Amino acid sequence: MEKLNLKIKLKNQLSLDSDYSPIILGNIAFENAVKDSINPVTVRIAIERNKNQIASAECLVFNNKYNQNEANYLYLERLIKTLLWIRGGFRIYIGGSDLLGKQIIETYSKNGIRSFDQKFMANIYEQPFEVLNVSLENVPTSNEISESIGRHLDGCRIGFDAGGSDRKVSALIDGVAIFSEEVIWHPKTMSDPYYHYNGIMDSLKKAASKLPRVDAIGVSSAGIFINNRVSVASLFIEVPQNLFDTHIRDMYLNIQNEFDNVPLEVINDGDVTALAGAMSLDSNNVLGIAMGTSEAAGYVDKYGNITGWLNELAFVPVDYNQNSLRDDWSDDYGVGVTYFSQDAVIKLATEANIVFEANMSPAEKLKVIQNLSNKNDIRAIEIFKTIGVYLGYSLAYYSRFYEIKNVLILGRVTSGIGGQKILEEAKNIIKKEFNNLYKKLTINLPDEKNRRVGQSIAAASLPKITK
Repeated sequence: MEKLNLKIKLKNQLSLDSDYSPIILGNIAFENAVKDSINPVTVRIAIERNKNQIASAECLVFNNKYNQNEANYLYLERLIKTLLWIRGGFRIYIGGSDLLGKQIIETYSKNGIRSFDQKFMANIYEQPFEVLNVSLENVPTSNEISESIGRHLDGCRIGFDAGGSDRKVSALIDGVAIFSEEVIWHPKTMSDPYYHYNGIMDSLKKAASKLPRVDAIGVSSAGIFINNRVSVASLFIEVPQNLFDTHIRDMYLNIQNEFDNVPLEVINDGDVTALAGAMSLDSNNVLGIAMGTSEAAGYVDKYGNITGWLNELAFVPVDYNQNSLRDDWSDDYGVGVTYFSQDAVIKLATEANIVFEANMSPAEKLKVIQNLSNKNDIRAIEIFKTIGVYLGYSLAYYSRFYEIKNVLILGRVTSGIGGQKILEEAKNIIKKEFNNLYKKLTINLPDEKNRRVGQSIAAASLPKITK
């Protein structure tokens, strides 16, 4: 048997990304080949996170006689990477293949190719990160919980959305927005923590000035937050660690104190995206994807609850092309941030021979492409159609890890005609190639106003007012 190649190019190759190889197609090819093989090997994976929660998965790989370890490893490594960044965790159990177990231990060692991942997870959960190579029967089974949060609309509320290129704020009275504002800012390039604090306070004070009083504040932000404290957030990537610890980590607690300790909740922007979708659609099983500075995602389960998963789809692989653009942060190839963000638009613009003025920020470059698309420039339209193809194949892959009925796409990248092209192409791909998924899945693009400020409005509903 020839060595199996998981890098499968599209029959109709993309003009702006001819080497694109959707992970879902490579996995289907691998799984079909393994099923047709003799005596395939069962491998089980479990990932442990806080509160003794366990996410688990099981798959089949070729036995050693087939000499397919390269394909086995690539398939398993990408699967574990996906589970880790969707669910989160600090301990990986792998059982069923001693060879693959040893390879994954090396992969997630301090000097391994996924050292970023293991350091990131250890920091989040404040636990040493480890991979345990165990027997098949000693891999733990799933143990997961979800919790209800948000959907509170009573009283005078402020909702704030801290994005990487703009910040949005809304003031609500009993669920009705009376004021909304967007302000361009550049938090990812600023090392002074007061730049962030003053910018956030400026937005909150403007919203407060429109209200008779402030009863609650809800915050949506990229990053990971524990008890309203900042654990990890790309918005503060340039802030030195000592200044982060003294000024950023407790920033929202200090802001709460400035507002007389009213109820305040800070939640990852991906989960707020999903909550916004569930509220606008009056439905559950919602996967929300915000395409902006990065790819943020969140999920509301069948009970209407937040799962507590990381949902960091920015780091989840979607392309088997190892020569694709690498993420600057994790130094990994084919991950979501370079397919569903302003970085993706800029990457494709280069292939489309669109030239930008010198010293333009990424947000300004995105605006150039969106203005061109609104003028029906064929190069700009092709960029958004390409992202739509990415989205169609990636949703088929995401559906293996989420039970989804509704997908809501938000964020600056989805504004204007470009958003419509993304939606159309994604639906076309799913209908043509994943018809069973198409029959049960709805992809929604909110109207322009909700697409831009819906996040801050949903954020306002996060805190419960205690009287």
